[in-house]
Amino acid sequence: MRPFQTPKVKAAYDAYADKQREIALILRDLVFDVADDTPEAGEIEETLKWGQPSFITPQTKSGSTLRIGVTKDGSTGLYAHCGTSIIADYAATFPSEDRIDGNRGVLFATTDEIAADRLRHLIRHGLTYHL
Repeated sequence: MRPFQTPKVKAAYDAYADKQREIALILRDLVFDVADDTPEAGEIEETLKWGQPSFITPQTKSGSTLRIGVTKDGSTGLYAHCGTSIIADYAATFPSEDRIDGNRGVLFATTDEIAADRLRHLIRHGLTYHL
């Protein structure tokens, strides 16, 4: 696992319940893995937005913010800005494959629901949205 960029970001993950933290950390690793394979995005920064771990592309400004959060029902989600087409494009590419939260995110109740190969497309799209 990569070190956290700030103690506040680490604290946000630590605040999740065990199941949600496990899912969130898998999603976090996936975001960094995709970023490593997407040089046009530049280095990503992990920060907090609305108290949630968030990923931005400050050097290139190529991406739209991706966030990890927990819903009221206890699901963990990977979210994109609702004013973008990131989630809609993902849902259209992989219809009925995941639990989609409107135009905001993809939700997971268990680690088994995380399909890394599909999510790589969503994350890459998010990291390069403005290119």
